[in-house]
Amino acid sequence: MEWIITKYLITATLVVVISEIAKRSDKLGGLIAALPLVTLLTLFWLYFERQPTEKIASHAYYTFWYVLPTLPMFFVFPLLLEKFGFWGAIGLSVVITLLCFIGLAYAIKPFGIELLP
Repeated sequence: MEWIITKYLITATLVVVISEIAKRSDKLGGLIAALPLVTLLTLFWLYFERQPTEKIASHAYYTFWYVLPTLPMFFVFPLLLEKFGFWGAIGLSVVITLLCFIGLAYAIKPFGIELLP
């Protein structure tokens, strides 16, 4: 139980620190948020919990493929924000991301990469 609490505290602290930095500097906050901190933490947690290297490698591999369809959201969100407000922009960004994900999943399936269950 102590280990889980430690994981929560470290992870939550990072999220809070990044959001506080973003309040003060858009560029620095964006740079830090763009770093794969959550993925790195996950890889550390899997390693420290003695998960097989195949599982750790698989997590990194699929993270690569799942990040690709999220990238358009970061471009269109600021454009949508002006026109639809925060909640509209978030909603449309989620829909765009889902459509990009489905499109990518079908585009790479012929290459033997299965993203959808």
